[in-house]
Amino acid sequence: MADFRTSTLDYFPENILIDILSYLGVRELIRSGRVCKRWRRLVKDQRLWRVVDLTAWKGVTSRMLWVLLRQYLGTGLRCLRLRGLLLSARGGAFLSESWLKALSSRCPRLRSLSLLHADLRGLHSCQLLPTTLQVLELRGCELPQGFFTQTPLMPASTSGIAIETMVLDNVPSFTDQHLQSLASWLRLSRLELRNVLRVTAEGLRRSAAQETDSGLNGLSRLKYLEIGHFGRPGAQLQMASLGLGVGWLGLEELSLGGKEVGPGLLSASRLRDLKRLRLRCCKLREMQVLRSCRTLRDLRRLEFCEVFFQVCPKTPEREGEENDPVPSLRRSLAALLPQCALVFTNCTVTITSD
Repeated sequence: MADFRTSTLDYFPENILIDILSYLGVRELIRSGRVCKRWRRLVKDQRLWRVVDLTAWKGVTSRMLWVLLRQYLGTGLRCLRLRGLLLSARGGAFLSESWLKALSSRCPRLRSLSLLHADLRGLHSCQLLPTTLQVLELRGCELPQGFFTQTPLMPASTSGIAIETMVLDNVPSFTDQHLQSLASWLRLSRLELRNVLRVTAEGLRRSAAQETDSGLNGLSRLKYLEIGHFGRPGAQLQMASLGLGVGWLGLEELSLGGKEVGPGLLSASRLRDLKRLRLRCCKLREMQVLRSCRTLRDLRRLEFCEVFFQVCPKTPEREGEENDPVPSLRRSLAALLPQCALVFTNCTVTITSD
């Protein structure tokens, strides 16, 4: 017992110390490396730098990024989340071409990159990003024109764009031109568009995967598409989901949210390869859902998440039911789509007089 009382962290195995240090954030982890030489060596262990999240650390400058890259980030890095200076008083860009090249060299296993409030207008092309990326998330960022366009000098076979998942959330500079440029990304299979106000229905139609004499054109590898508009009541609405009416070949999963649910349901009936449909954060009527799903015979999963169902007052034949549309809607959809799984999450009911 006397030996136990006098023991310190120096007696702990390094694996246990690394597990303890893994609960610290980036800033606390760097401070821990100043305790002693042993801790400094342990802090640089790549097991502690697999997932690096700097979004909560405001005011990260390019100088700080260079320090992190030279002293801590390495072959263990898998996921990196950064917060830019777009909303900061300092402003300006903080990602440079030289830093991105060094990131590609020092972190060859980086798979996911998430940028928040980053000004990317200083980068002329996305081909400057690490070629090992499979997931790219842009939230509240600014983009230059032609950012997603592959240059003729770097064809797809050598440019190494291996991105499979693209998430765009509140990116005001993302336009139809950017969307059509993604058609050259041969591995892109998942695209999420949230509050991307400058994407129109016409732009979505031109980007759709369609059969031509020369083969499939557009986003032919896309399997998952999310379109959501969750702006304020007075915000401009492009109704981009109307572009689904051309029938996207190969699209198996569709998620509609907010104000895009209504126009999206009008066009979803033409998606002959659709297997899963998700509707969230919207107002719907039972008949509106039944009319849209009438032609989706191959649908295997239908999800309603935070949906406000508008129903009429009780009729005599529904007196035995509670004020909940789910029982009647579930029965109707079960008869219409017998092989489809139905999921209702946090749905509510409002009674209308219409």
